[in-house]
Amino acid sequence: MVKIQIIAISVSLLFLLYIIRLIVKGKLREEYSIVWIVCTILLIVFSLWRNGLEIIANTLGVYEAPNLVFTGSIFAILIYLLHLSIVVSKLHAQNKQLAQEIALLKNEFGKKGNI
Repeated sequence: MVKIQIIAISVSLLFLLYIIRLIVKGKLREEYSIVWIVCTILLIVFSLWRNGLEIIANTLGVYEAPNLVFTGSIFAILIYLLHLSIVVSKLHAQNKQLAQEIALLKNEFGKKGNI
């Protein structure tokens, strides 16, 4: 194995362990950790299988393997940003509804206190 392969595998495994530690401690939710775990496993696979990226690029008709990495990364980032936008929109709607309910409760208790 080449020195850079050993470094890449070691760093990827350490990162995977760190993600698992964050999940166990409750600092990272499982639904958000899936993307990190999948990306780390892909890094480990391509660190072990050196020609894998070139084989996949040739199969898909991409001229240079690094172009496949950049295209895949951009696509994954866009999908993840869409997911986060959906989550934020949902949380915004829930926050608005809670604020309205609190205002109604304050109004209702305020009227009862004046009687």
